[in-house]
Amino acid sequence: MDKKERSTLRKLRRKNYEGFLLIVRGLEAGVAAGLVCVLFRFLLSKAEEYLYIIIERVKGSSLAAAGWIAALCALGIIVSLIIKRVPDSGSSGIPQVGAEARGLMDADWRRVIPAKLFGSTVSVFSGLSLGREGPSVQFGAMAAKGAARITHADKTTELRMLSSGAGAGLAAAFNAPLAGVMFVLEEIHKTFDKAVLCVAIVACVTADFISKLFFGQDTVFSYQSETIPLRSYWLIILFGVLAGLFGAFYNSFMIFCRDLFQRLGKIPLWVRFAAVFAVSGAVGLLLPQVLCGGHTMSQLLINERPEAGVVLGLFAAKFLFGAFSFCSGAPGGTLYPMCVLGAYGGAAFAQAAIALFGMDDALWQDFAVLGMAALFASIVRAPVTGTILVFEITGNLNTLLPLAAVSVISYAVANALGSTPFYEALEQRLENGAQAKARAKSSEKVLKSYVIPTGSRANGKTIAELDWGKHSVIVSVERGETPITPKGNTSLCCGDTLVFMISQRRFAESCKKIEQQLAPEEE
Repeated sequence: MDKKERSTLRKLRRKNYEGFLLIVRGLEAGVAAGLVCVLFRFLLSKAEEYLYIIIERVKGSSLAAAGWIAALCALGIIVSLIIKRVPDSGSSGIPQVGAEARGLMDADWRRVIPAKLFGSTVSVFSGLSLGREGPSVQFGAMAAKGAARITHADKTTELRMLSSGAGAGLAAAFNAPLAGVMFVLEEIHKTFDKAVLCVAIVACVTADFISKLFFGQDTVFSYQSETIPLRSYWLIILFGVLAGLFGAFYNSFMIFCRDLFQRLGKIPLWVRFAAVFAVSGAVGLLLPQVLCGGHTMSQLLINERPEAGVVLGLFAAKFLFGAFSFCSGAPGGTLYPMCVLGAYGGAAFAQAAIALFGMDDALWQDFAVLGMAALFASIVRAPVTGTILVFEITGNLNTLLPLAAVSVISYAVANALGSTPFYEALEQRLENGAQAKARAKSSEKVLKSYVIPTGSRANGKTIAELDWGKHSVIVSVERGETPITPKGNTSLCCGDTLVFMISQRRFAESCKKIEQQLAPEEE
């Protein structure tokens, strides 16, 4: 056994002070992620503020409008040069973080953070329909990774901090610490790990605290709520089904558009970005409501309650412009624009229900909020995160039950249709591309925990009966609070936590092999 393996095994024996170390690492990740995300939120607020000032000034003057669009073309060329130099800074950022957590990428945090800061800020200043949450997740992950590298953390700790930093970024973007924690477990880490949970809780709470120090404690989305009567829950079921259907269509359409843009690879990137930013300038002059993440649209919906035709028109325009903006590869997120789409979809459904079924008129805002959670659950395929996220950004406890109900229904419908979760589909394209080649060369071993799920093919079998791959070994089995020394004849049960020591060189393929062994039995 080499020195690195002995060092890795010693981590298993540090039970007396392991909790303290995890808290410290969570604080490091949370502070780093929180500070970078606060800077990003400040830059975006200024970018959006000055964007609308410029649009108001150039309207009515053909010469000024032409000059503005020419300036946007130049900005598009600059962003394209940055992405060409730092490819990991393009697009949303969430698929990149997921790929890195699986060992498929090893981005340079020192280059990604400044490149993404500039690119995302310029993209929003140019009016592209992109949000702050995707870059915030990547900023949080990269900042936490930087903190791990600066403090010379081992690879296991670095991956825990990276995953937790991603959740901290989401928490800082939306003032939603619980959603950040669930995002780590449900979307990034995709398995329950007590150590990751501990680091994530501390990191998300810390980042949220830092964010609130700068931006206050107000919720992101404020509205007048009513308690939805139980007799109206059949409308929630119907809306959940419709949201699930649209979510499946949304994923297919977005991936189709993304692949379509990829086929334009023969056109130089700077030409494509110049054209995309020019189109954004034209859209801004004609329909400024659909620009940026969607704050203007959400304010319009809540404050003015537009007619059904206007709601549907803005819904369609935001959907198409959002797909165009994101699929271009420009740096920026899709979660907040997606939530705005959900709010408009919910409002449109509520107006129809009021007219056709006599639903209480006061409930229309509640359905707008339900739309955010329903669309998140069906598109991202993370219903728990979606429920908690919308609950936290609205701050209304009365909607928790209907939020959970509509999220589960829309999730189930989209899942039944066989729609690939949005970020998983994007991550698969990273995995198949040149970017996804793992660049890690270290021979260090990584510790990763898995919980055997109900119905797993591993249930009732011994360790020796399953093929875990050549580059991973079980170093601990935890049954409840009781640790079991793993042997070939050790029988495994649902609920057991398996701690693997995995070669960093083969981390991605080893994790995939382990997940196959823990998958449910095929019927």
